[in-house]
Amino acid sequence: MSTLYVIIILAIIVLLKSIRIVREYERGVVFRLGRLLRAKGPGLFLLIPFIDKMVKIGLRTVTMDVPPQDIITKDNVPVKVNAVVYFRVVNPEDAIVKIENYVAATSQIAQTTLRNILGKSELDELLSKREKISAELQKIIDEQTDPWGIKVSVVEVKDVEIPQQMQRAMARQAEAEREKRAKIIHADGEFQASKQLAAAAKVLSENKTSIQLRFLQTLTEISTEKNSTIIFPIPIDMISLFIKEGRKS
Repeated sequence: MSTLYVIIILAIIVLLKSIRIVREYERGVVFRLGRLLRAKGPGLFLLIPFIDKMVKIGLRTVTMDVPPQDIITKDNVPVKVNAVVYFRVVNPEDAIVKIENYVAATSQIAQTTLRNILGKSELDELLSKREKISAELQKIIDEQTDPWGIKVSVVEVKDVEIPQQMQRAMARQAEAEREKRAKIIHADGEFQASKQLAAAAKVLSENKTSIQLRFLQTLTEISTEKNSTIIFPIPIDMISLFIKEGRKS
């Protein structure tokens, strides 16, 4: 009777060791006597005790920070750049069999690719075309990790640290550029105003009535001001008319 109890207990232990449960975001890569079978899951399945061995692997997207890299840009400016890489396992079998540690390998690939690509870019491109550089980094890293069953979805350049001297030089350059634009805008305004004044003068010279109307408008504008003394500019033509009338009388 005791032998039966022992057999039942052993059977229960063996059954419990053969049961495996894999979550929805996981897969179980099964090896039988060292030979790869396939990836199983999600859900519950049975393994042959002492013969089958399972390695769990996650399928969720991994967010990995790339350590800051000291880089010399194409125009010989030393910068320190770090980035973030988003990747996930799309082929669990390759991720286990073809690479020992896919996370560490992806990190190393990201670091070397970051140094190579940014070393071929100028500082202005690194600052103004960050999206283009990130897309190029994603494409190259994804191509290199694809044989391992890894899909790199996004690579983003996070921070670009520039030496203090270079920051001051860039600030002076930006200030000079702003002053240049301000002077150009001011000169353009003066040019447009001179063209309008020339056109107005031409119109007034062609019509003497317009000159008189403008004279009366000027008097109206002066009268609205709180002035103690007002000097009225009178055209010589009007004075000559009064002189002629006086001589006739």
